[in-house]
Amino acid sequence: MMARKTVSIKGKRAEADAAAKPKKKKKKAVASTTKTKRKSRKKVAPEVRLKAFWGVFNQSLKRVALYEYSQRRQADKKAEELQEKQTSPHFVQLVKEVIQEE
Repeated sequence: MMARKTVSIKGKRAEADAAAKPKKKKKKAVASTTKTKRKSRKKVAPEVRLKAFWGVFNQSLKRVALYEYSQRRQADKKAEELQEKQTSPHFVQLVKEVIQEE
């Protein structure tokens, strides 16, 4: 008859841990090399250019007239004229509009 070896549970556990440790390291090394961060491809928004104007508005915020930025006095005069003719108040406010580039 053959002699049987008696191995304790602690010995088997130690063997299993020793065998498992190198495998985990290899898996981590493989996983880290395959995963690379991908650069995002964000769309660049087109540059929007604005130009300033003076707008004459009525009480219901409807634009009645539009003047260049350098013509503030004419815009104020127009607002006063409209206020005298009509009973509703008119006012001047800064307006910014998009410039269409060709």
